[in-house]
Amino acid sequence: MERVKALIRDVPDFPREGILFKDITPVLGDPVAFELVVGGLHEALEGLDVTKVVGIESRGFIFGAAVARSLGAGFVPVRKPGKLPHRTRTVEYELEYGTDRLEIHEDAVSAGDRVVVVDDLLATGGTAEATGRLLAELGAEVERYAFVIELTFLGGRARLGEEKVLSLIQY
Repeated sequence: MERVKALIRDVPDFPREGILFKDITPVLGDPVAFELVVGGLHEALEGLDVTKVVGIESRGFIFGAAVARSLGAGFVPVRKPGKLPHRTRTVEYELEYGTDRLEIHEDAVSAGDRVVVVDDLLATGGTAEATGRLLAELGAEVERYAFVIELTFLGGRARLGEEKVLSLIQY
């Protein structure tokens, strides 16, 4: 993971002043680093009986879809409002820098589905927790929350449940 970590760049004051954004775009452009991330997530999740991988908009789509393919599971996008064409379920949640909403298709998961939620970064855990609430409303069970990066000082792991969180790189 050192190669991956070396490619992650810090972008100060994005998306607003005082936030230090961890940009994974260079990781995506490096085929070896990208494979290290997807392979690392796959290895950490291998053996779980997962039926769906849920990717959180937008960088979670990239890693989530690749991990879903590697695990032989379906992929489900969780998006910002107004982006999904079918009937949706919505949840509002707090971010470390404001509030937001997420949506999922009502028929994307069902009772008995065992899912992994994937995103690029775990900060306070608000977005992942909101995604978990949407999934629970639809009857699915979250097996794990998987992240490329975890900002440990923000406490997101405790919010989601220590045993359910995995991350490849910690700051």
